[in-house]
Amino acid sequence: MVGSPIIPTLLVVLDIVGTFVFALSGAAAGVKRELDVFGVLVLSFCAATAGGIARDVLIGAVPPAALNDWRYLVTALIAGAITFRWYPAISRLRNPVQLFDAAGLALFAVSGTQKALAYGLSPFMAALLGMLTGIGGGVARDILLSEVPSVLRADLYAVAALAGAVVVVGGDFLGLHSAVTAFLGAVVCFVLRLAAIRYHLHLPIARAPIVQDDVPKRDHT
Repeated sequence: MVGSPIIPTLLVVLDIVGTFVFALSGAAAGVKRELDVFGVLVLSFCAATAGGIARDVLIGAVPPAALNDWRYLVTALIAGAITFRWYPAISRLRNPVQLFDAAGLALFAVSGTQKALAYGLSPFMAALLGMLTGIGGGVARDILLSEVPSVLRADLYAVAALAGAVVVVGGDFLGLHSAVTAFLGAVVCFVLRLAAIRYHLHLPIARAPIVQDDVPKRDHT
């Protein structure tokens, strides 16, 4: 259903909603780190647009929509301003950064995959690009805050995005309506991410062996 007339509108809607949600995530993280209002707005914009910019550059959709369409900037700044002004209300949600991040991850993974398919990429590469779109905002947010990106340490982060992207690719292969595949892909990604957070589901973690020289010596004096 890549050629359906609804695709351009659906992609824009998913992108704008994902931009708003990821901007909330970035701004909430900035408020928690006690950044000033400019820092919070910068973080909200970077978190909201980094994944989409990377996607558009890779598929040749330049200039990227986030830099060519004023709605992305305005959406990110509004979300950042709302978070900065009313963070106490937002923080009543249980761990708002993770909640908004999971929602943004799902929306961007779906929109990234559908846009890659619309530009003629193979299903395999479209799924990978959808995953990249989903994780890009979180990576940018964490790097700006001098943290190890969540995708490298969190419970099923990139895997959740890839699962949602695979659902979209599978739905396209089966000829399902694009809105249906978008909904199903977003739900799979969002639920899997929240389940991973709730039950601490994760891939095997690297454990560096303890070297004898690293063991602190006891002071016998």
